[in-house]
Amino acid sequence: MSIDDYQASAVRVTGFDHLVLTVADVERSLAFYRGQLGLPPVRVDEWRAGRVPFPSVRVSAGCIIDLVRGDLDRGDLPHGDRQGTNVDHFCLVVAPLDWERVVESGVFTVLTGPVDRFGARGSATSIYVSDPDGNVVELRWYPQDVEVAAEADVRTP
Repeated sequence: MSIDDYQASAVRVTGFDHLVLTVADVERSLAFYRGQLGLPPVRVDEWRAGRVPFPSVRVSAGCIIDLVRGDLDRGDLPHGDRQGTNVDHFCLVVAPLDWERVVESGVFTVLTGPVDRFGARGSATSIYVSDPDGNVVELRWYPQDVEVAAEADVRTP
């Protein structure tokens, strides 16, 4: 496919808005995504009060993860029965850190890594971790982010 084929498409995607995860225990998932990953809550109080069907956590200004209760074994899913899973993993970019310290801390169930993998911004070191429902989350930081952070530190009085 050439660049001209992309320009002739019916729509122009400008960003990633949200991801919906089916989870067995919403509170347990909130504890993981808020606690271990530090993601801010969205509509949690409204969900607990029964005013909205599910809570979310914020990844960035323009992206959230919805946590929807469902039972994969019973087929109790928002969009009907699914056999198996259709998502291998999703990836979150984190601030530069020492991967060995993270792995050794025991905070996460680490599946693989740290190893170099290719992503949207090029190659970077990452780990794969498991959330409470067995969803695989890749955590990565890019080498160029270290340079940006160092420049910001130099500019800070």
